Amino acid sequence: MNPTALDLACDHAGSQLGLARLLGIRSPSISEWRRRGRVPAERCAAIEAATEGKVTRYDLRPDVFGSTAPTVTDAREAG
Repeated sequence: MNPTALDLACDHAGSQLGLARLLGIRSPSISEWRRRGRVPAERCAAIEAATEGKVTRYDLRPDVFGSTAPTVTDAREAG
């Protein structure tokens, strides 16, 4: 089975408990995200910061944020 972005974030933090501590939440919350198969969108930026950008919001929730980060060119074209 391929690891999910959440699995990778836990690995980066050393464990699920380690990630929970970095986020200031309890470990069962992460267990619940795993059970549901998705991380709440409002937690994605904090996970991205906790993993030093190794796991991004785009990895965690492409359905919300898209599959890749916008580029400077994309921002210029939108404005």
